[in-house]
Amino acid sequence: SKFSEKVSNQLLATANFISDKRDPQSEIFPHVDIYKDGKQYMSFGLELFSYNNAVINNTVNVTDNVTINLNRHTITAGASFEYMFVKNSYIREGTSYYRYASVDDFINNATPTGFGITYGFNGEDAPGQLINYAQASVYAQDEWEINRKFKLTYGLRLEMPFYLDNDMLTNTEIFRIGNENNFPGGAWDTRTWPKSYLTVNPRVGFNWDILGDRSLQLRGGTGIFSGLNPFVWFVNQTGAAGFVQSQEMGIVNPDFKFDPDYKNLIASRPDLFVQDPDMGYLAPGSNIAMVDKNFKFPQVWRSNIAVDVRLPWNMVFTAEALYSKDIFGVRQINANYSEPDGQMFGADKRSVWNPGTSSTVTDDVATAILLTNANKGYTAQFTGQLTKNFSNGFTGMIAYTYSDVKSIASNGGSSANSAWTSGLAVNSMNSNELGWSSYSVPHRVVASLSYRIDYARNFATTVSLFYQGSHNGRISYIYGGDVNGDGYAADLMYVPANGDEIEFVDLVKTVEGDGGVTSSVVLASAEDQEKAFFEYIDGNRYLRNHKGKYVERYGGLQKWVNEFDVKILQDIYTNFGTNNRYSLQLSLDILNVGNLLNSNWGNRWTSRIFNDQNVSLLSVASKGTTTEAPKFTLNTVDPSSVAEGQGVTAFHDAADWTRVLNAANCWSMLLGIRLTF
Repeated sequence: SKFSEKVSNQLLATANFISDKRDPQSEIFPHVDIYKDGKQYMSFGLELFSYNNAVINNTVNVTDNVTINLNRHTITAGASFEYMFVKNSYIREGTSYYRYASVDDFINNATPTGFGITYGFNGEDAPGQLINYAQASVYAQDEWEINRKFKLTYGLRLEMPFYLDNDMLTNTEIFRIGNENNFPGGAWDTRTWPKSYLTVNPRVGFNWDILGDRSLQLRGGTGIFSGLNPFVWFVNQTGAAGFVQSQEMGIVNPDFKFDPDYKNLIASRPDLFVQDPDMGYLAPGSNIAMVDKNFKFPQVWRSNIAVDVRLPWNMVFTAEALYSKDIFGVRQINANYSEPDGQMFGADKRSVWNPGTSSTVTDDVATAILLTNANKGYTAQFTGQLTKNFSNGFTGMIAYTYSDVKSIASNGGSSANSAWTSGLAVNSMNSNELGWSSYSVPHRVVASLSYRIDYARNFATTVSLFYQGSHNGRISYIYGGDVNGDGYAADLMYVPANGDEIEFVDLVKTVEGDGGVTSSVVLASAEDQEKAFFEYIDGNRYLRNHKGKYVERYGGLQKWVNEFDVKILQDIYTNFGTNNRYSLQLSLDILNVGNLLNSNWGNRWTSRIFNDQNVSLLSVASKGTTTEAPKFTLNTVDPSSVAEGQGVTAFHDAADWTRVLNAANCWSMLLGIRLTF
């Protein structure tokens, strides 16, 4: 609406409905693991985490802006109200899980060695964890044209969250455990969300046309910016409380047999499986979760400065630097994680829990994950870009970006427990150790070259080549096993300076001979393993530079990947004697075209000791304590399959990088057609 020559109003209303559901493409059936000789032998049934797995995110937003033009000032003021409904349905072992010691045990319907399930109450499927949330915002901005060359923009945004759920319940057991053990984060009351805090976000920016002809421009700004709450972690609080669905149950050596109908099993054993929500019940070994009652919106202070320079030969160079600092970041800690006994004996001085010492504060629960804030994370980036418009239809661009991004926690996974256990550390997993972001690579190069030719009055052909090159991701070097006795295999490696700072033991396996007599076979001596280990260290620049030091979380880099894409467009256009132009466009995209030309190009790489961005060079043979240093063997993945004396060869085979063999690592082609009029 336009009220006058100087005042106008804009009212916007939007609605988004997003449903992301996982289809397991399977009949409902338990997941079964069968072991042989103590090792996993076969698995079948419905995948453990796909049943009833869905994320729903519905959003309604109403925004009203008033703009006032006052000569050199353009003032915008407005208000916004956003309502969000979030549902996260994540059920582990939703159709039940059985483990058997052998194939014969399963065929003969013996009792399993393990059972697990998460289920809904009263024979119904679990509805999923829900949250109803609203956010109100008011803001004002002034765009001030100080003179023809210089424009200053400044403003302020205020935001307030509202938690609208009023049907949540208090699990009295969780409340008791949190209170008795002085867990941080306020009262561990599953009925309440955090307090609502007003968020204040001031900002200022400028654009300076230094010479007045747009040939040299300097622009930048600084301000505070808020993001949305991480709702997928919020709802872990209700999911673990037991009033939406049961807590995940794990039973060792259960007294019942296989039942393909998990609902029938639950209904038949009310002595084992709670039938109705019980707010005074907590399953043994539960992983509970809570949002800090003083949790704040994620908020950063962000600044940038950039320069655009028009160069000879129709080129433009742009350089931009950006820096962001966490004011209120997001991290998760385990309130049920005890203090260590001291420092490890030897060159590695990390925190250690001695044998007989529990790393839990209380045995009433396994973990108690608190979603809270941190403020150490930051992002620093620099980008340089050169573009050129050639004559005769050619255009080109090349850009380089350097990134330095660090955070307190990687927060891998949507469940609270998996997010915390993915947090690799040298010392306590609750410590504020700053590490590299798993999603940031330090160097990235992109380039493009395009040519378009129009001909025969009604035809045009465009051929474009795109390039991007970067490391494929980051690497954390960790131990295979728990080296410090806290019960978690999430320990970043100490790189010994020399052989005096690490102790290997012979790598052996047990074999069975005639008459059932067992004996030990040496796969690699301690001396040969030490030699092979340091050869690997000396051949790896990152590890070589960290001798006598701890590696950093995601401190290493995966191999560099060069990828080229080709796009061909064929346009056919005419106006059919009218004032409108009609165009038929045919397109051909060839992604990773280098791999089409040569199977050794455009590849990504992996190794047998590389898993989920982690590389485990060493297996823990014995844990470290305050009086003894740990002992190690080389990681051969499966020593039982290694021949006598071949341990070092098996290590090299497991550690060597090989091409990833999947469809995403190959070239692909896409044909398209589009009609515009």
